[in-house]
Amino acid sequence: MNKKLHWLLPALMALWVLSATRPPKERTAFQTAEFGRLPTLLNGRVQPLDSVALNALLQIRGNTSVPLEGNAGNDAAWGDFLELRDKYPGTLEVRKWWQFSKHPKRLKPVSWLLEVAFKPELADNRFIFLVHHPELISELKLQNQGIENSGLHYYTFNDLTNHFGVLEQQASRIQKIDPQARTPFEKSVGKLHFSLGLYHRLRNSFRHEKSEDPSRQLAAFEKALVPGVEAVRNREGGKDYSKEDLDALMDPLNQYDMVARVAYPLIIPPPGADHSRDAWSNLGTSLLQAPRAGVLHPVTKIYASLASSFRQEKPEDFNKALSDYRQWLTANSFLAEAQKGRREFAFNQLQPFYKCMVIYVLALVLACASWFNWSQTLNRTAFWLLGFGLILHTGGLVFRMVLEGRPPVTNLYSSAIFVGWGTVVLGLILERLYRNGIGSVVAGLVGFITLIIAHHLSMDGDTMEMLRAVLDTNFWLATHVVVITLGYSSTFVAGFLATIYILRGVFTKSLTRDVAQSLGRMVYGVVCFATLFSFVGTVLGGIWADQSWGRFWGWDPKENGALLIVIWCAVVLHARWGGLIKERGLMAMAVFGNVVTSFSWFGVNMLGVGLHNYGFMEAVFQWLAIFVVSQLILIGLCLMPDRFWASLRSSSQSPGQSPSRPPSRPGISGGHDSLPQPTGK
Repeated sequence: MNKKLHWLLPALMALWVLSATRPPKERTAFQTAEFGRLPTLLNGRVQPLDSVALNALLQIRGNTSVPLEGNAGNDAAWGDFLELRDKYPGTLEVRKWWQFSKHPKRLKPVSWLLEVAFKPELADNRFIFLVHHPELISELKLQNQGIENSGLHYYTFNDLTNHFGVLEQQASRIQKIDPQARTPFEKSVGKLHFSLGLYHRLRNSFRHEKSEDPSRQLAAFEKALVPGVEAVRNREGGKDYSKEDLDALMDPLNQYDMVARVAYPLIIPPPGADHSRDAWSNLGTSLLQAPRAGVLHPVTKIYASLASSFRQEKPEDFNKALSDYRQWLTANSFLAEAQKGRREFAFNQLQPFYKCMVIYVLALVLACASWFNWSQTLNRTAFWLLGFGLILHTGGLVFRMVLEGRPPVTNLYSSAIFVGWGTVVLGLILERLYRNGIGSVVAGLVGFITLIIAHHLSMDGDTMEMLRAVLDTNFWLATHVVVITLGYSSTFVAGFLATIYILRGVFTKSLTRDVAQSLGRMVYGVVCFATLFSFVGTVLGGIWADQSWGRFWGWDPKENGALLIVIWCAVVLHARWGGLIKERGLMAMAVFGNVVTSFSWFGVNMLGVGLHNYGFMEAVFQWLAIFVVSQLILIGLCLMPDRFWASLRSSSQSPGQSPSRPPSRPGISGGHDSLPQPTGK
C-alpha cells in the first residue's frame, strides 16, 4: 500500500478536481446556473452574472456563499436561521467545527443574486453584512443580534434599515478624512456604508425594487410610448394634450431614471453588430432611451420576463426567457460574449486556485513528515502532489489568460498567483535535483502562502480587471512584469530555503553536514537566478516606462523597490564570493531578502504616491509588518552563538564544517564554505 501512496493521493485529488467540471446540479426547477452564465459588462470587461454575484458577495460578506442554517446559541438547536431567530432571540451561530454530521444549506452567489434582484424581501433577511468593530456594533445597537462565526458578526439588511441615518451621517464625515488617517472605527463605517450601497445597486439593477410585476409594467409602458410622446410634444408646443397618456409615460420613466442612476452591471447589450461592442447600458438607461427610439430593446423585455416569472414562481416561463435570450445573442452576433460568459462561469465553478491551496498544504504536510521518519514514500507522494498542483495552477493561469487575452500578470492579485506558480516550479526543480524534501517543503509552503494572499486580495473586487490604462500593453505585460515577478519568486524561494536551514539548525539535530551544504548550494544558485531575472525585469521596466511615460527612470517608489532587490541580490553574491560571509551569513542575508522583496512587492504600493500606486491597503500593511518582524526574528536566531544551535551542541564543528578542515575565511559565524573559492597570490 505504501508503494502505491505516491500515485494514489494525486489520483484522488485529480478526481476531486474533475468532479467540479460537471454541470452544477440544480436544486430547483429554475435554471439558476444558466442565469449565471448570461454575459454582462462591468469594470470594462464582459463577464458572466455569476462573476458579478461572486465578486459582490466577496466585497460585502468576505466569502462566496451565504449560510442558511446553523445553531441557536445557548440551546444549540439546529435549523434554518430565520426560524431559529423567531424561536430563540439572541445571537445565532454557524456550524461548529465539531458538528461533522451537520451539512448546512448555503446560497451560491448566483442564487443569492437572483434573490437580491427579484425577491429582495427574502434577500433582506440573509446574514451577509459583516460588522466586526465593537464600537460600531454598539453605535448601531446590534448587540444580541445577527449570527456569529469565529468572532465575526453578520447582520441582515433589515437589521440595519433603522440605522441608515446614523451611517449616512458618519459616512459623510469620514469621506472628508484622508483614508490613511482614518481610525479602525471609521474604516469599519466606510466598509459597511460601501457594502450597503453595493447591495442597493444590485437590488435596482434588474428592475425597480418596488416593481411587483415588471413584465406587465413594461408592456404597459411600451403601449404608452407613442401616445405619451405625442402628449409630451403637444404640451411643449402649447397644444391640448392627454394627461392620462402623459402620466402613463412619465410615471414609469421616473422609476427607470432611478434605475439608470444606481444600477450596477450593464446588462443590456448594444442593439446589434453595427454598434460598438463596448456600448452596453444598464436597464434604466436603455428604457429611458425608448421614447426617443420609439421601441424597446428586446433584452429589456426578456429581463422583465425573468423578473416576473421568478417572483411568481413560474420556472417554465423563467427558463423560456433564458432560452429566448440565448437565441437573441446568437442571432445578433453576440455569440463570443455568450461563450465567454459560459467559460468564465465554468472557471468560477472549478476554483482552481482554491484547490491548489488544499493540494499544496497536503504536500507540505507529507514533505515535513518525511523528515521525521525519512520515508521516501512520503517524499515521493509530496512531489507528485506538487506536480499535479502545478499542472492545475498552470491551467488556472492559462485559463485566465485566454479569458481576457492578457499575459498572466495584470494586477496585484495575478502577481500573487504568478509568484506562487514560479515558486512551485523552482521548488520542484530543487527537489528533482536533491531529493531531500526541502524543495517540496518550500514549494508547498510558499505556494500556499501566496495563494492565501491572492484570496485576500480578491476581496477588493474583480480580479480580472486591468489595474491601470497606462499598463494596457500586452507585449510589456508579457515581458517586464512576468520576468520581474519571477525575480520575486526566486528571492522568496531563497529566503524560505534559508528559513529551513535556520529552523532545522536551531531547533533540531537534523542539519547535518550534507544537508547544510546542499542548502547552501540551493540558496546560492537561486540567488543567482533571482539576480538575473530581477535585473533584466528592471531594465525591461525602464524601456516600458520610456515608451509609456517618456522617461526611462523617474525614481518612482516602485522603480526604487525593484532596484533594491537587484542591489541586495548583488550584495549577497559579492559577500559570499568574497568570503565575507559563509553559510550562516548567506542564510541571514537571504532571509533579509524576503524583507526587501515584500517591501518592493507590497510596501511601495501602500505609500499612496507614484505612477505605480495601487492604493493603500491597511489590512495588508498589518500582515506585512508581522511578516517583517518574523524575518528579523529568524535573522536573530541565525546569528546566535553555536551553543544555542541544537545541531551543533552534540558536535564541535559547524553544520557544514569538515572535522579535518577548519574554516578558511573569516566572516559571519557559519561553517564550511561549500562554494569554490577564488585563487590568487
